[in-house]
Amino acid sequence: MKPNIDDVFNVSSTPQFEVLSLAIFGYQAQNCKVYSLYLKGLGISPENIKKIEEIPFLPIEFFKTQEIKTDSVENNPIVFTSSGTTGAVQSKHSVSDVSVYEKSYLKGFELAYGKIEDYCILALLPSYLERNGSSLIYMVEDLIKKSNHADSGFYLNNYDELISKLNLLEARGQKTILIGVTYALVDLSEQFPLWKRGQGDFANVTVMETGGMKGKRKEMVREELHAALCEGFGVNAIHSEYGMTELLSQAYSKGNGMFDCPPWMKILIRDTNDPFSILPTNKTGGINVVDLANINSCSFIATQDLGKLHANGSFEVLGRFDNSDIRGCNLLIE
Repeated sequence: MKPNIDDVFNVSSTPQFEVLSLAIFGYQAQNCKVYSLYLKGLGISPENIKKIEEIPFLPIEFFKTQEIKTDSVENNPIVFTSSGTTGAVQSKHSVSDVSVYEKSYLKGFELAYGKIEDYCILALLPSYLERNGSSLIYMVEDLIKKSNHADSGFYLNNYDELISKLNLLEARGQKTILIGVTYALVDLSEQFPLWKRGQGDFANVTVMETGGMKGKRKEMVREELHAALCEGFGVNAIHSEYGMTELLSQAYSKGNGMFDCPPWMKILIRDTNDPFSILPTNKTGGINVVDLANINSCSFIATQDLGKLHANGSFEVLGRFDNSDIRGCNLLIE
């Protein structure tokens, strides 16, 4: 039987999360064809799985070649696609009930930052805005609408206008979130007049980066990147959003690259040499994500990101697997 989606967003304790995770695993093991075949290829009997740590995580690469959905999905889905590099195969996520996504990102945002109506949302997301199918654009566009602020909106290459808007909102004492793809934020920060830099002028502005350099600029280590952005924007910390096409939930960092998940999302770290072995805290390995909001596709995803989990449940993203497929992809044979 399919677990109730309302239970996902009412999770409030570790025991609740564990019970619901196992229930969703059992449901998806039977009703998600791709995941079921993957488990069969591994020789896994779902009824023998008793703990989250025992659940096999589906390699994220399957979203590039398969439609990941449960059999109960009948209506026409919204299909979100990844950006990827030129010529690369895009990941596709068929979202049959977009209201689940809407509930996930709104509640996740408000748990991290408070009521959306308190903010003006400014978005600098050129790489995403210039293509179709971006789940990030869908989320930010809806948050802009829900903020109900006259100055909320998207920006593309009009940096002077955006800088003027930021100055105006700060002068008004308006709480503002500037969410931008990383390379565009670096570009924007370099456009600020020199006298503005490092002055701490933006006490009411939260600068949030996501998406990386997209091949537009030289990659930078997080400490160097955030130091440059802090100086450029005159803020004390750079926030970050961790999300992806294949997930319906996001984790947020309020500085120092430490991310926190909403209650229905959890990170586990797998051994890079043994992808079915879960590492203890403070060890670096591959990031596995439990996203219970993915109830209509697969909630157990092995990403290509490298990271480290801390004892308090927060996690760091330390890099990515380079040009390598996560082991296990060849187990799906139709």
